[in-house]
Amino acid sequence: MTRDDAVLVARLLKAVADPVRLQILGIVRCSPGQEICACDLPTPLGLSQPTVSHHLKVLVEAGLLTRDRRGQWAWFALVPDRLALARRALEV
Repeated sequence: MTRDDAVLVARLLKAVADPVRLQILGIVRCSPGQEICACDLPTPLGLSQPTVSHHLKVLVEAGLLTRDRRGQWAWFALVPDRLALARRALEV
């Protein structure tokens, strides 16, 4: 693994090293089309919208989720290649 790859994988692992973020990824993965509106996350997570938004931002910045504006709502979808990269890194 190159240094650049190691930096990328460390960033991914840091992003998922939080229970709430792991929950979010699980919820998105089980949602139709593997995408979900941000408005649908506070209730199952038991968190406020600003807190959920913070965690979503971290996951987007790590490249694990994409963000798509649809009117006034933000929709988030998984990025399978990034998840696969994190999975492969753990197989070492």
